[in-house]
Amino acid sequence: MDIHRVAAFRDNYIFVLHDVERGQAAVVDPGDAEPVFHTLKQLGATLTAIFNTHHHSDHVGGNRQLLEQFPQAQVYGGIEDRGRIPGQTHFLQEGDRVPICDCQAEVIFVPGHTRAHIAYYVAPATPHDWGELFCGDTLFAGGCGRLFEGTPQQMVESLGKLRQLPDQTRVWCAHEYTLSNLKFAVTVDGTNAALQQRLKQVQAARAQDQPTVPTELGLEKQTNPFLRWDQANLQQAMNSTSTVQTFARLRGKKDLF
Repeated sequence: MDIHRVAAFRDNYIFVLHDVERGQAAVVDPGDAEPVFHTLKQLGATLTAIFNTHHHSDHVGGNRQLLEQFPQAQVYGGIEDRGRIPGQTHFLQEGDRVPICDCQAEVIFVPGHTRAHIAYYVAPATPHDWGELFCGDTLFAGGCGRLFEGTPQQMVESLGKLRQLPDQTRVWCAHEYTLSNLKFAVTVDGTNAALQQRLKQVQAARAQDQPTVPTELGLEKQTNPFLRWDQANLQQAMNSTSTVQTFARLRGKKDLF
């Protein structure tokens, strides 16, 4: 399975997953159909599946147009999103397994950004390979999603599930927010040397208009404050010994950053 990162709108990413041998493809969170059509044409691939992480329009806005050209494509989304994802044919819940090209993905229920958000995790084929995580707007490089329909408790539990995945997991998040996220992160975790180094690297990359997605989960565990709510220095900075309150105060500060 080859993964193609496709830019859309101002800062969205869509992911086209190409099964080279079969000439087939799947797409994750197609907010816009046109760049997906362009990529499929370049690959010479037929679209067989659409995987949505949640119902927001910048993630599902291209579904109907894609289905007009590929009516046999299956549309996957969370069971709690029933009626909110155009063309949805499969209603998924925690622990379900779904075929993505020639791989199998585990469904992880990660409410917080929305009440129905799910993520798709493809485990590595061997201990030396990388896992692949398609997490929509739950976990970002250096940050996490806003809480529109969920609670801080839910988001801590959701991010906790993702934090348990192996360090050697590529994180395919849906927005290019990394530089802004890291600029905020150093305001609350400024003594973190790994974070300081990462910010410099991302500043250089973005100055050259280079993407910062995918990121690596091991790096996120070291530098992303929204995976570090149980660290003493962050709890002290947020004036709390509660993990949920620490997270909530971090998210509140980021909302105003």
